[in-house]
Amino acid sequence: MKKEDLRIVYMGTPEFAVESLRCLVEGGYNVVGVITMPDKPAGRGHKIQYSPVKQYALEQGLPLLQPEKLKDEAFLEALRAWKADLQIVVAFRMLPEVVWNMPRLGTFNLHASLLPQYRGAAPINWAVINGETETGITTFFLKHEIDTGEVIQQVRVPIADTDNVGMVHDKLMVLGGKLVVETVDAILNGTVHSIPQEDMTEGELRPAPKIFKDTCRIDWNRPVKKVYDFVRGLSPYPAAWTELVQSDGNRLVLKIFETEKIMTSPDCPAGTLRTDGKTYLRIAATDGWVGIRALQLPGKKRLKTDELLRGYHLSDDFKVE
Repeated sequence: MKKEDLRIVYMGTPEFAVESLRCLVEGGYNVVGVITMPDKPAGRGHKIQYSPVKQYALEQGLPLLQPEKLKDEAFLEALRAWKADLQIVVAFRMLPEVVWNMPRLGTFNLHASLLPQYRGAAPINWAVINGETETGITTFFLKHEIDTGEVIQQVRVPIADTDNVGMVHDKLMVLGGKLVVETVDAILNGTVHSIPQEDMTEGELRPAPKIFKDTCRIDWNRPVKKVYDFVRGLSPYPAAWTELVQSDGNRLVLKIFETEKIMTSPDCPAGTLRTDGKTYLRIAATDGWVGIRALQLPGKKRLKTDELLRGYHLSDDFKVE
């Protein structure tokens, strides 16, 4: 079968999923339909906002479905009508068997980790938070348990000590588009030799659960390197945060986007704030200081530390919690 004859249904929602769809479309593959999340209101004005995948699908004139429920019979009928040979899932949602088992060639997923490590909703964040020096992308066939299907292909990607999650996301997004195309070609050519994840497990498996606001709160009773990795693993989004408590008891939430490691032993408890009020701001960890280089106050834009200190008074009498 030629690639022009292979009927592909593509499922995805965020920006990460657009690159793989673009590679398929521009590569001349036959994408017969796209499935993405329903439109949702966003921002202060609660205006309806299309997902990045929907925006791209509309620009390309691709047929589109946005089901609320994936077991809804009307949706399943519309999906069957596309007569897909293959389904591809990139950053979408968990599929019921009636959906992933529909195409004759199956359904494969692109996951942003080296499975079986970092199964879950936030694999890029957790790899950086945990100080990994390597991550990658994996294509695998879907089965019942989430992120556990047989691995088709993987690409390894180094993580630099200066990379934040946004940088790693963009690297994996571009490489992911190429890997999706390579995986489709392998399926077309009959050269796939998928491997059960049980045969690939080495050491303890690290999970990648969904990240919530409370997950992002900084624990200053940790070593400098752990705090440093935590911040870059949540930067630029959703952003690590801490709370400043003024002498009068008022509290101020501070988002922190960029830090530096200052390995001089603090002569004060972890969480102590030090600043000259002009150029630097640092907070004590258990074995050194975390220098704050970029941050954001509520309702304000992100600024470098010296920029913020020129317009906002911070002093050592603030407590950090």
